[in-house]
Amino acid sequence: MPFAVIATVSFLLVLGVMVLVHEFGHFAVAKLCGVRVEVFSLGFGTRLFGVKVGDTDYRVSALPLGGYVKMSGETPGSETTGDPGEFSSHPRWQRVLIAVAGPVSNFILAFVLMAGLYMMHNEVEQYLDSPAVLDVVPPNSPAGRAGLQTGDRIIRLDEDRNPTWERLDERASLDANSTVPITVERAVNGQTKQFSTELLLADPTKGQDFEIESLGLLPKEQDGPMIIEDVTPGYPAIKAGLKAGDGVVSVNGQVVHGVRAVIAVLDEAGNKPANLVIQRDGKQFSVTIQPIWADNGAGEPGYRLGLTPALPPFHVEQLPLPQAVRRSVSYNLHYSGLILDILHRMFTRHGAVMQQLSGPIGMARMTGEAAEMRGWEPIIGLTALISLNLGIMNLLPIPILDGGMILLLCIEGLLRRDLKQEFKERMYQVAFVMLILFFAFIMVNDVSKLNLFSRLKP
Repeated sequence: MPFAVIATVSFLLVLGVMVLVHEFGHFAVAKLCGVRVEVFSLGFGTRLFGVKVGDTDYRVSALPLGGYVKMSGETPGSETTGDPGEFSSHPRWQRVLIAVAGPVSNFILAFVLMAGLYMMHNEVEQYLDSPAVLDVVPPNSPAGRAGLQTGDRIIRLDEDRNPTWERLDERASLDANSTVPITVERAVNGQTKQFSTELLLADPTKGQDFEIESLGLLPKEQDGPMIIEDVTPGYPAIKAGLKAGDGVVSVNGQVVHGVRAVIAVLDEAGNKPANLVIQRDGKQFSVTIQPIWADNGAGEPGYRLGLTPALPPFHVEQLPLPQAVRRSVSYNLHYSGLILDILHRMFTRHGAVMQQLSGPIGMARMTGEAAEMRGWEPIIGLTALISLNLGIMNLLPIPILDGGMILLLCIEGLLRRDLKQEFKERMYQVAFVMLILFFAFIMVNDVSKLNLFSRLKP
């Protein structure tokens, strides 16, 4: 089946599920509050088919890019009669609950999807529950200054003996901002000997979102080289001729076994060209690439080559419900923070972030790629992430969005009177134009990423 068909169908299915859940949140709370719901539509535009039950017309409409719930007396400018069933006749706190119910439903969907995924199919990298063997050790890191070296196996950190990488990460988080004893096994001339020293677990976050890599403790993720899954158009790697399936054996003479090690070596070299030894079809060759300073898409700038690594070896486990719930909460809080950080960058004029935004075309491409991957886990994870994004975006204090309605209702509550209808109508009109322009920008962004016009260049 052509990729365009897969991408379109998967995107519409994912969007349909998210919109159905979002609008059902509004619908359910409106019904509980006694508001008369006139239309529950999946899609916009002309009604294709549906059924009317009571006061509500449940329909599927022609344009499958969203959906809506229409409540009596909800639309600015619409005539109100004082009917108890009208949206505007209900107390403001009920109207706030109705508005917030949609985004909350998206948050619940993201939480349930990830908790279910962790319970049924949780992929865990094998190195996490294996002996803690070090990959590259940056010389200027706390581990490098303590004398640790590439290939050392950590056999003691503080009171933990023979820790796995997972346990090592937990122990380091507990001991953050302290100096602890560390012992490693080191192979020298074919013989193994122990080396003991003290390691400063410097952590400016004081244990919150602690990253063990900041200490220079980089895990050896696999025995072989880091495999390239994809290369980013326009970045140095693709210009140097690297392609998916290549293995990165070493960077600047240092053997690497994972993406963390590659990043560490690049950061150590700074703006200097990087010499990579690449393995392809059983043969090795060298290539020199000039890294560029760029964001990795998660708000983390650094020297980048434009490589997407393949996942290291992993095994599948099924978590019990309490652990799956904790993992899902952690996942959603982490990505909520990233989304909020991106929004902050948008409104503080970080142009690079604006260029990375994706709209329907970009999301269709991502859902298509997820649908083509092995198993159904990628598409569930992506659905949870997009649902989380949709919930947060709808809470922005912009008229037309749920957050805008909540803001206006809160202002009216503080003033103890309704704002003039003409003023609210103008606000909605201005917001509508701004959203259309923003949507147009995103669409242009999406199309430009497809390189549709590259064939016209000489």
